Amino acid sequence: MNTTETETFDEISTIDDVTFASKVILFNDEWHTFDEVISQIMKATGASLEKAEEQTLEVHEKGKACVYNGDMSKCIKVSSILEEIALNTQIEY
Repeated sequence: MNTTETETFDEISTIDDVTFASKVILFNDEWHTFDEVISQIMKATGASLEKAEEQTLEVHEKGKACVYNGDMSKCIKVSSILEEIALNTQIEY
């Protein structure tokens, strides 16, 4: 292996700020009220009341909905906040 290959490998292996386009999927359940879900979506994503209501209705009608798109680290934070009240989420990339 020559020096260039080693430098390239080292450079790639030390990148800490790689971002991946990801999304947070929220699943319907029978335990939470609309108001609880709307409030938690607003808290987790910063969505407006209108947007959070639309997303909550989609979750209710379709069984799931994408409530956030962004880099993986932000998706993890959003998912964690949604799960604070035991909402069921999944991160896809």
